[in-house]
Amino acid sequence: MAATPEPMLLPAVLRGDMDGAAYPILPPRNADSAGGLLSVERDLSGVDGADLKATWDARLGSREFPYRSGVWRYRELIAPFPDDDIVSAPEGNTNLYCGEGINRCPGCRIGGCRLANWAGVERLALKHEGENPTASFKDRGMTAAISHARHAGATTVACASSGNTSASLAAYASKAGMRALTFIPEGKITAGKLGQTLAYGAQVVQVQGDFDAAMTLVQEVAATEPVFLANNINPFRLEGQKSIVFELLQQRHWVAPDWLVLPGGNLGNTSALGKALIEAYELGLITKLPRIATIQAAGASPFAQWFERGFDHYEPMQAETVASAIRIGNPVSRHRARRIIQRTGGVVLALPDAELLAAKRQIDHAGIGCEPASAASLAGIKALRERGIIQPGDDIIGILTGHVLKDAEATERIHITGADARPPIVIEPTLAAVQRVLADG
Repeated sequence: MAATPEPMLLPAVLRGDMDGAAYPILPPRNADSAGGLLSVERDLSGVDGADLKATWDARLGSREFPYRSGVWRYRELIAPFPDDDIVSAPEGNTNLYCGEGINRCPGCRIGGCRLANWAGVERLALKHEGENPTASFKDRGMTAAISHARHAGATTVACASSGNTSASLAAYASKAGMRALTFIPEGKITAGKLGQTLAYGAQVVQVQGDFDAAMTLVQEVAATEPVFLANNINPFRLEGQKSIVFELLQQRHWVAPDWLVLPGGNLGNTSALGKALIEAYELGLITKLPRIATIQAAGASPFAQWFERGFDHYEPMQAETVASAIRIGNPVSRHRARRIIQRTGGVVLALPDAELLAAKRQIDHAGIGCEPASAASLAGIKALRERGIIQPGDDIIGILTGHVLKDAEATERIHITGADARPPIVIEPTLAAVQRVLADG
């Protein structure tokens, strides 16, 4: 077997979103001098896109550390950390389902994909980030953030979370031998996500308030205590999440879709995936720039409302939705996400919980499954098609962000106690009883 290509570790700086200044990646910082977020910036002028693509293709299927990771396979555009600082599960290597010539989901039947048919489109694939080690896309960003923490010599890491981030932080901090603190809104986290976080050994702090209150508090802690902040304020979190795009493009032999549709909560994914698409386009890895559609729950839709106002007069809101992973009323990455939507000619849409849950029911019945927030992607595709924004023949990728068991309570409500549910039935242990079940369909 040929040797895995050596990495070209491109120097990186942190660029202030508000002051425009360049900062070194060490020591870690969470804001520029004007209070704006920081983005990782590297000089790509000397990078040959064809060589980079060949390097990444050569690493595909590698068993070597760190390239067996679906994040660190793309390390040239992720982070310039040495091998000794990389903390990896490994993560990534998630599947695409339903697309023609790609993995057919178990629910597909002769005549086309049932999910595409339900959404009213012809060319649909879903990338399932719930197949990551802690069952959400957060692992892609967390491997980069905790590697940054190790590179900086940090011993304690922290985050605010509605659930998925806390589970991911706890797992990666444990692997790195670091102390983990997770700040969660009291009573607003599912049992599965809380259980994961505790199982991986984190100290859970419940904050009296919503996610936004927890986010404000953890930022204050990181500003005054020797604690490394691992929310997507950390610029390398977004760099890790970029790998979703690099991987799906590689899976598609570097053919870009027309649309990339994803849920919107704190808007880190909109920012990260858009950044990845722009880099891929500018490097010549793809020949067109897909449009991004960010879908929010109506009860947690400040970004969608801002979009409807032409991005004039932003207003946060008190968030409430069954989709707990995107129950965020004041997303920190909104300005980055705004720039991505504008650059890609994208759209932002808010949908009621009922439409998200209807899409989740379809994804679950297709044998794929997802948590409620993930279903915003499929619900959004259907809604955008009905509005004439997405056309029937458009090539579409939807992102599923979390596993079906991330929110077992919601799954139970839909499939066991809901109006259209088919709950378990109790029978006597006889052949005749089973035959009656079969006869009932």
